[in-house]
Amino acid sequence: MNKEDIKILIVDDENDILEFLSYNLKREGYQVFVCDNGKDAINKAKEILPQLILLDVMMPELDGIETCRQIRNEKSLTDTLVAFLTARNEDYSQIAGFDAGADDYINKPIKPRVLLSRIAGILRRFLSNEKDIEAEIGGLVLDREKFIVFKDGTPVSLPKKEFELMALLMSKPGKVFLREEILDKVWGGDVVVGDRTIDVHIRKLREKLGDNYIKTIKGVGYKFDL
Repeated sequence: MNKEDIKILIVDDENDILEFLSYNLKREGYQVFVCDNGKDAINKAKEILPQLILLDVMMPELDGIETCRQIRNEKSLTDTLVAFLTARNEDYSQIAGFDAGADDYINKPIKPRVLLSRIAGILRRFLSNEKDIEAEIGGLVLDREKFIVFKDGTPVSLPKKEFELMALLMSKPGKVFLREEILDKVWGGDVVVGDRTIDVHIRKLREKLGDNYIKTIKGVGYKFDL
């Protein structure tokens, strides 16, 4: 998919932020849409089906966390990426965002070139020509096109980062992936996230798929094992 085919919805209640982001993303070639509140953002997203939503956390009426939760409940937006763009960088805010189904977390202020690099990284799955691949191990089947895991034939829809984490662990059953390696391969080496980010995603995967697949190696990392 080319950049001019990528739709990005920016949601922020500060006009200067909307103007700054819109200018830089349009100049890069993306299709850009804006909303200044969560309620309008949900309706707009269902209308345009964007590949990426940049979502502020602190907004009146409907905050970013609740907006993200509602977006994740919309079947038509299953493939839409959600990245929080906010000045709040506390760990609890990041955890709340990932719990709501966010795929990434970008702190502001951020320089234009860094922002564009981060967004390109987030969208790399859409911009690449990577072929869809299925993996099947121990009753789990990964559908890379739809970002769905089938457990014993039952579909389990996962946010992008949860799916990518599961796909990484399943790529080499029995291998212990170090925490640093997971952060690098799933979030990218230039992404700064809280120490508990991986733990939150592992917990959510276990809630959805069961405790039998992902093993914790204390002080080291995680592995997929049956």
